[in-house]
Amino acid sequence: MSTSVELARDLRAGAHDGALARLYAPDGSETGLAAARERAVRAAEGFVSVYGEKDSAALFSGPGRTEIGGNHTDHQHGHVLCASVDLDILACAAPNGENVIRLTSEGYPPVEVSLDDLIPREEEKNTSAALVRGIAAKLSEGGRALSGFDAYALSGVPTGSGLSSSAAYEILVGTILNFYCCGMTLSPIDVAKAGQYAENIYFGKPCGLMDQMASSLGNAVAIDFEDPAEPRIRRVGYDFARSGHALCIVDTGSCHADLTDDYADITREMGAVAACFGKRFLREVPEADFRADLPTLREQCGDRAVLRAMHFYADDRRAAAEADALAEGDFDRFLALVNQSGLSSELLLQNVWSPADPKSQAVAVSLAVGRELLGGRGAIRVHGGGFAGTIQAFVPDDLLDAFKAGMEGLLGAGRCHVLHIRPYGGAVVVGGPSRQTLHTGPGPALS
Repeated sequence: MSTSVELARDLRAGAHDGALARLYAPDGSETGLAAARERAVRAAEGFVSVYGEKDSAALFSGPGRTEIGGNHTDHQHGHVLCASVDLDILACAAPNGENVIRLTSEGYPPVEVSLDDLIPREEEKNTSAALVRGIAAKLSEGGRALSGFDAYALSGVPTGSGLSSSAAYEILVGTILNFYCCGMTLSPIDVAKAGQYAENIYFGKPCGLMDQMASSLGNAVAIDFEDPAEPRIRRVGYDFARSGHALCIVDTGSCHADLTDDYADITREMGAVAACFGKRFLREVPEADFRADLPTLREQCGDRAVLRAMHFYADDRRAAAEADALAEGDFDRFLALVNQSGLSSELLLQNVWSPADPKSQAVAVSLAVGRELLGGRGAIRVHGGGFAGTIQAFVPDDLLDAFKAGMEGLLGAGRCHVLHIRPYGGAVVVGGPSRQTLHTGPGPALS
């Protein structure tokens, strides 16, 4: 394996273009490869500028994710359809021979976590340090020995973008620890679970497992969380590039800050409905029983909780149906289901604006304008947790320029991102078993 200085030199010389092209320029674009090479060099040279020359340096990637189907269904043990995307956090890392993790993200304060102290800290909640500490704590269970590393990271996943920069960060850290401390014996699912554990217990956000699974696994996957300890995963073999539609994520310019209570209310209210039947999660309550008891549930839990439960049952079915439609090559049916999901999120789940700030409804306005621009074609919905952040649209290719111009006319230049589904999850980009392969977990490197 190379030193950090050698890695930077070899990257600049094009020695690792094969691995970079597979991840960042699968269409053979020279421009895409050149941009990927320059970014990789920047990560390696950034590492050298902060930490100096270190042995066994490698390049790692944690991708952002897009939720395609199943809005707020994962935390109720339901179905989701999700995928990793071609925006990621890229890091150069190397072992430091100490019992400490140091991670510098360009543009942010450095993070330092001692592996001698992995107890949750109240003052670290909602910070990157909490995620690092929590992941290390989870991966150290069962007597697994961890050791420290230094890392320098560049993020291409905008914070608050709805593409889950937190999950990308978690999968990045978990992949680095998997590589240096576990010999890549941990599966992508193990790494995802460590990320969720850190976010729930250390960071303080009661999220489900979807974000981390999408980032860790790669490609488009349908996941059934009936048993979160052993989720059922199905890769969806559909080539979105041939659909005649572009995947757009539109940043509405609204901020996710201080919305943790809004997210938690959804989990709490759905759980309250389940508790009326002596269960913890709605997946455990037959929908027929829920429907039969609506008058009592309205009185005990309130109408919003009932509406959110109605959304869960419908969107849980839709997420599975969307995956089936793609597997059967029926993209028109898929689009119809996506539109139905979007309306359900707005009307039943009610997560397109925050009750704490009713004057700010950027997501709702963006959805309304987006529907006008699509003119009944394609599909559009709130993206991810909701309340603020982003919307998702599948835009017919012939409408893409007009859609992008219309959304950016409303929200500002650079707000409409055209993304692609990425076939790889968390990965050792350079420095793994072979210089020209990507390595993502147990088994052979992906070629």
